[in-house]
Amino acid sequence: MVSKFVWLSALVGCFCGATLCVAVEPAAGESADIPQFGPDVATAWAVNHADGDDYLAPEKGPGPVTFDPAHPFIPTVPNGPNQPTFRVADLTNPILKPWAVEQMRMANQEVLNGKIPYVPRERCWPAGVPAYVLEPPFNITVFIQTAKEILIVHQQDQQTRHIYLNVPHTAHPKPSWMGESVGHYEKSELVVDTIGFNDKTFVDNYRTPHTGQMHVVERFKLLDGGKTLQDTIRVEDPAAFNVAWSAVQRWQRANRGPLEEISCAENNEAFYNYDVRPIPQADKPDF
Repeated sequence: MVSKFVWLSALVGCFCGATLCVAVEPAAGESADIPQFGPDVATAWAVNHADGDDYLAPEKGPGPVTFDPAHPFIPTVPNGPNQPTFRVADLTNPILKPWAVEQMRMANQEVLNGKIPYVPRERCWPAGVPAYVLEPPFNITVFIQTAKEILIVHQQDQQTRHIYLNVPHTAHPKPSWMGESVGHYEKSELVVDTIGFNDKTFVDNYRTPHTGQMHVVERFKLLDGGKTLQDTIRVEDPAAFNVAWSAVQRWQRANRGPLEEISCAENNEAFYNYDVRPIPQADKPDF
């Protein structure tokens, strides 16, 4: 029996001001093979490397797109010099299909011509998978584990990802921003398999595209005696990438108090002469 983690918010009718509160109810006889990602009221996960909105490279094999060496990306760090640069993708990465290279070449040229590149959080669009682990770089992330489902919730805009445990994928999942995620515990890891994507997101902040054929497998595990959470990501998309590639993201346990509410609304069109993606518009009512 997996520990129950219960929202003391809308899920049970209690909302604590601007804070999402979480309570933990331990279950007797838990398996030692099931990692406990948290949380309790004062514990969540935060990115623990300097540039949290870029992937870490895998130990071996093809890796994600990174910056063009001729135009290195320099992140802004807390209390550091204000020297922001914008991402120009390295188009020599051999994972990319020719059409993806050409699409990204046009995006690169816009940056080199002075346009600020678009990333999803600046328009309050869903980050998608696998880029969810990069969005935003200062993320505080909470895991809610139950026997049948895991929720991963970002502090930023409370973006929520659902992972359904010990069930197969549906036969024909409807394409969506986050795709359909199913998972299971394998020894001390959580293995998550995701399919059923739309093609509206990027896989990173270098505007690397993908198609609806994308298939993502992640392996979440605890390191350093439970102080660090690591996600090892494998991405396949035969329509966008020549080979499967891998990447890593890591978070550190953060005792920063309850998860605060940070809202985001699609209302910032062309602010400061910054022309990003149009505001999402529904073509039919939700209900």
